[in-house]
Amino acid sequence: MPLDRRRARQAFAAYAARYDADDPKVKLKIDHTYRVAALCERIAASLDLPPAERDLAWLCGLLHDIGRFEQLRRYGTFNDAQSIDHAAMSARVLFDEGHIAEYLDDRTQDEMLRTAVAQHSAYRLPDGLDARTLQFCQILRDADKVDILRVNVETPMEEIYNVSTEALQQSPVSPAVLQAFYEHHCVLRSLKQYPADNVVGHASLVFELCYPESLRAVAEQGWLWKLLDRPFTDPDTARAMDALRAELRRWLAAHLPA
Repeated sequence: MPLDRRRARQAFAAYAARYDADDPKVKLKIDHTYRVAALCERIAASLDLPPAERDLAWLCGLLHDIGRFEQLRRYGTFNDAQSIDHAAMSARVLFDEGHIAEYLDDRTQDEMLRTAVAQHSAYRLPDGLDARTLQFCQILRDADKVDILRVNVETPMEEIYNVSTEALQQSPVSPAVLQAFYEHHCVLRSLKQYPADNVVGHASLVFELCYPESLRAVAEQGWLWKLLDRPFTDPDTARAMDALRAELRRWLAAHLPA
């Protein structure tokens, strides 16, 4: 059964309308959701997936952060370590509370959709996923990572992490976070101690993008460089960011598809 995208968009808009759109954090997640959905479709198209599979990839993006709104209402933060696992909350809202029925009638895709939504922010995907589910998980995770770079440039840190700009600029970087970066993998949340660790952690997302189209999107959008170009008054942090930029330029040059 073809996906009715208009119905799905209306269902998302109706759910989000229950929350205060004048709150910058709410608007941030609404805008992020639509961009991730579009990126999911773009990546799926680059893989030559058929139209029905592209629709499902787009839907994964539309659904992935639905739990963020309730997280914000209950806890006033998007910091999972200080509140709840937002991906698990998204799966709960959609599948335990039954809101998925507002998006589509076909229930045959529920298991795949639930897994993709629940695992989209996991440090590592679980073993044993079938090839199709794994692909949808990877598409969604790539799209989310690509747009997170934009979010962390366009949105003040105060609104994302409840930290002042001054605290970010004066922040050191944890040695363990730098080590993870230079090992070319994502940074565990538990390693982050200082505000600047979030900048390094988000830049490190690039290393684990799965698809060439995702790397193309990073390169053409330029948000990665704007993220790392923030002014830091801590001299050690400023030097570390210079070195990070150089390493990322080298790595991207080696991995970007021709």
